[in-house]
Amino acid sequence: MFYRPADGHGLPHNPFNAIITPRPIGWISSRGTTGDNLAPYSFFNGIAYTPPQVMFASTGRKDSLRNIEESGVFAVNIVEYAARERMNLTSGTYPPDTDEFTLAGVERDDCLTIPCPHVRGAPAVLECRINRIVELLGRDNFLVLGEVTGIHLRDDCLVDGRFDVTRFQPLARGGYRDYSVVTEVFEMLRPGQE
Repeated sequence: MFYRPADGHGLPHNPFNAIITPRPIGWISSRGTTGDNLAPYSFFNGIAYTPPQVMFASTGRKDSLRNIEESGVFAVNIVEYAARERMNLTSGTYPPDTDEFTLAGVERDDCLTIPCPHVRGAPAVLECRINRIVELLGRDNFLVLGEVTGIHLRDDCLVDGRFDVTRFQPLARGGYRDYSVVTEVFEMLRPGQE
């Protein structure tokens, strides 16, 4: 099968998200004039090492985007398998003054380098200042680029000086309504590495 996205795929469900999978989930926390917000974004990833930088994309001018435009900061909370139901609850469409932390029963702490809340007990948290927000092609598509200014790592996830994802089993997004979880890892060396 081949199709041009502009012409449509002719399938009962759009395969695009299922092709780009698994996708890490950035559980984005922010604070604005209407309060705290917590929402998952599966178009999320790290994009640079020095300085460390991340990105996430938003379809629509959602509460997270409005808060970030207002405050200039956000936090990325890494989602563990054990938090899947609470994360899913925060993905709903709610009025702007809804506090998703409270709605989903998620405890919060204040970030240390930025004025923003983060998920208490998350396996890892990346505190970020926006670098820029880019308006993408299409209707209401935005790319948020942020510089990481602080990193929290949960102590039980550190094993022999390495951040061990099998300790918390990160949740990933697939296509349609599918999710997956990382339960094992393996190592491969690049050519020329020892």
